Amino acid sequence: MLATTYSNQIGQLFKLMGDPFRVRLLLALTEQEACVCHLECLLGKRQAYISQHLMSLREAGVLTTRREGKYIFYRLKDRGVLTLVRQAAEILGINDKGKTKSIDINLSKCECPNCGPALIATK
Repeated sequence: MLATTYSNQIGQLFKLMGDPFRVRLLLALTEQEACVCHLECLLGKRQAYISQHLMSLREAGVLTTRREGKYIFYRLKDRGVLTLVRQAAEILGINDKGKTKSIDINLSKCECPNCGPALIATK
């Protein structure tokens, strides 16, 4: 019975990470936490699409969140999941150098507490 539970839980994690966009989300959160508006800018997808995937990752225990006003910031719960991604790349012979980006992009449309006050101060 224990082996079945063990294999089911691991299988669920692999199933969850079987979606290439979810892997991109994890890689985007490698260096720092981010709100959905940051991830929209970085990944070029709509808020609703990103939120659905974030919810799946959070429910699986891969991500954790913190709220600041109306904004929710996502971050990796355990960086070990990145080890899994990198090992998969290694097994496939994929060079992952340069594949992880920190969220260092033009966030002029972002109004979250991490961006909004800085933008107001520069105007």
